[in-house]
Amino acid sequence: MAEMCPEELECLERYRNAEMPPGLFCNATFDDVLCWPPTPANTSVSQACPGTMKGVDLRKLVHKVCQPDGLWEYQTENDTSGTTNYATCYTEEMLNMMINLAAGAPGDSLKKIHVAKNTRLLEVAGLSLSLASLFVSLFIFFHFRSLKNNRTKIHRNLFVAMVIQVLVRLVLYLDQVVIRGGVSNSECRVTVQGIDNTPYVCESFYILLEYARTAMFMWMFIEGLYLNTMISVTVFSPRFYDKFYYTTGWGAPVVMTTVWAVVTGLNYGHVSCWWNYNLTNLYWILEGPRIAVMVLNVAFLVNIIIVLVTKMRQSNSSEAQQVRKAVKAAVVLLPLLGVSNIINMVDAPLGRSVAEFAVWSYLTHFLTSFQGFFVSLLYCFLNGEVRLAISKMIYDYCSLRTADTYRRGSGFSSVFLTTVAEPARGEPARSLVTCGCVRTKPSSPACQGVCRMLLPSPPAGRVHTEI
Repeated sequence: MAEMCPEELECLERYRNAEMPPGLFCNATFDDVLCWPPTPANTSVSQACPGTMKGVDLRKLVHKVCQPDGLWEYQTENDTSGTTNYATCYTEEMLNMMINLAAGAPGDSLKKIHVAKNTRLLEVAGLSLSLASLFVSLFIFFHFRSLKNNRTKIHRNLFVAMVIQVLVRLVLYLDQVVIRGGVSNSECRVTVQGIDNTPYVCESFYILLEYARTAMFMWMFIEGLYLNTMISVTVFSPRFYDKFYYTTGWGAPVVMTTVWAVVTGLNYGHVSCWWNYNLTNLYWILEGPRIAVMVLNVAFLVNIIIVLVTKMRQSNSSEAQQVRKAVKAAVVLLPLLGVSNIINMVDAPLGRSVAEFAVWSYLTHFLTSFQGFFVSLLYCFLNGEVRLAISKMIYDYCSLRTADTYRRGSGFSSVFLTTVAEPARGEPARSLVTCGCVRTKPSSPACQGVCRMLLPSPPAGRVHTEI
């Protein structure tokens, strides 16, 4: 005889000394979800739908039938609890999803579930890489003074919004895999302890997730707006309007998310953890503004390209070059983020073939989970200003160590490095690093030797011996 689960033992113990119905009846039983009391033959018993199941309307009832022969419906020798039809518990969105999943050839639903499990592994890998990249980028932007300008200020806020979103997703996935994935007995159901089954905590996590997503969209809008202002407005230099940007980037998402959460709680609060809330019409309270932001960013991008092409024909100044570099990242990144988020807004093609579902699933989750890495790559790691700042830090560190070694063995007391901008005629400005020595002993070629070792070869650097 198989070992009973704790829930089943508790169920049987509950009715062990209870008064039994007169005549023929079905015994108390546990169907792996609910505990059913002894029930007279040829009757049915009802209970509230369980909150431990996903996509269940808690206002509905589930029924179990005791047949005239005193056996539960579909009860067999190996399955004494019979069958309980929980289909009446599910929401309309959950039923449609299950119907679409079961569509197609026999066995396709299991293949699609297998694809979904593999997709989750891809998501976790992408989110982990994105989180690490975003943290490194934020450290770089906060550490170097030369990077503390208006553009990087917007980048930092965008990165923070993405970090919040990635962290919440990883916590939810960890909860699903580790906590709800634990099984104490092969014939017992998984534990129901965790975020997904804790009232208010679960909803709070998803509210925070949607807030972070909305904030990310709003800061992407500010990225486009700032670039558009910087390249289009010629009367005055673009300023960083702190109140407007912070209100738009962090305040507006609070209002939108609060409205959505209140409306969803009032109309969908009967569903445990608002399961499949993204399939309801109420979700358009958030998705509508996000789509509007993407449309505006496309408009900004088109205008930026038109104005930039016009300006580049008229001027080749250093300012135009900087704007061009900033726009190059936006030209790549904005469509990339737009495409990934548009695909994510499309309903999963569960009713299509396994191949179509796999293509959609892998492509969508690859783009959305790795987007933090793409943003870091384009806005930070490949950014010329960032690379120059990091190179200068490494350069200064190495030069000080080398200079100290030469100072102890030669006739000068210190070496100094200076970075100056010296544009060549007909070419954009470039950074030149100069080197000099302060000598305390008679003239020696050691200074020039040190400078030649520290500086790159011309034209990137130039050797100066002074004082």
